[in-house]
Amino acid sequence: MTRFGVMKHLTVLEAANLVATKRVGRTKLHFLNPIPIGEIADRWVSKYAQPFTRAMVDIRHDLERGAS
Repeated sequence: MTRFGVMKHLTVLEAANLVATKRVGRTKLHFLNPIPIGEIADRWVSKYAQPFTRAMVDIRHDLERGAS
């Protein structure tokens, strides 16, 4: 990948607030911004994890009712 291509992608990620930047002299350092990345991951994962979580809670309730 060319340097121009990398810089173009980093500019897009920075505009989306997924990458934070810091200038040190002539150098520009890039860091992942974990907050929006985590929020995106939570939105995607929660949609698929919720049915499994609900099933585990139901199993727990059934076992607790049967144990009493």
